[in-house]
Amino acid sequence: MASMIPGSNAALTAENPGLRKVLVAFGWSITPSLGPQAELVPMAIMCGQDGLALSDDHLVFFNQLATPEGSMEFAGTDDQEQIDVDLAAVPEDVRKIAFVVYVDPDLRGPGNFGAVRNAYVRLADDSNRELLRFDIPSGNQMQVRAMLFGELYRHNGGWKFRAIGQGYQNGLTGVAADYKLVL
Repeated sequence: MASMIPGSNAALTAENPGLRKVLVAFGWSITPSLGPQAELVPMAIMCGQDGLALSDDHLVFFNQLATPEGSMEFAGTDDQEQIDVDLAAVPEDVRKIAFVVYVDPDLRGPGNFGAVRNAYVRLADDSNRELLRFDIPSGNQMQVRAMLFGELYRHNGGWKFRAIGQGYQNGLTGVAADYKLVL
């Protein structure tokens, strides 16, 4: 298992020949409070060559459990949330898949990542053997309402993963603007 730092890349399929499916699992803990608790929601966005979402149908989150062609879907897990990706079935025009976690403002009101601790994303094969893990660096995240955890992207005929950990103060609105989504 490889442990990653922000900005690092891992050659996922080159280091794991024959890897066809990957599970992308997210986890975190939230410091209890008497006030509103942040409700975190992961989302995966399939992007084209221009780095923008192919369409609003090419994303997966709690309200849209699979992509139209079925290459990406939510699944049950021991982590908080998991998105399964069938790398071989991902459409050819998808250049990368962005994995974002955002605070759902509709569930418990406005919130932020300030109380979020031990957040991570890990990638595993279909037998749940962990291939890599990125622990999101802790810090003052009181202004962060969404975060780009990382990206799966095509490179020289294979797939790589980039650890990012970039926060969005404007939450899902900022994510939608960056990827040209209509939410």
